[in-house]
Amino acid sequence: MSVKIYHNPRCSTCRQTMALLDEAGIEPEVIEYLENPPTEAELKEIIEMLGIKPRDLMRKKEKIYKELELSDDSLPDHALIMAMVNHPHLIERPIVVKDGKAAVGRPPKLVLDIL
Repeated sequence: MSVKIYHNPRCSTCRQTMALLDEAGIEPEVIEYLENPPTEAELKEIIEMLGIKPRDLMRKKEKIYKELELSDDSLPDHALIMAMVNHPHLIERPIVVKDGKAAVGRPPKLVLDIL
């Protein structure tokens, strides 16, 4: 059972999600996505696993979201994905991936659905 978590150690929700995984006896592959952002292909795959649109994975309160005018509904999905690749602070966190399924840990207990 391979589990990955896209993690920001400074985020309390990420730390809570890590604690849930630990309690479940799971040692995930930890990807600190701010230092090692997902590629365009990886992000597309995560979005597909989540069954959402790219904008739904974005942190809309981030300063860069406003600066890049990403609220523009005419922007294609590709532009939103590339914005997240180039500015990983825009990616909602934490994301847990296991066996072709993904979950955003907001709240952390949502990741238990895919484990």
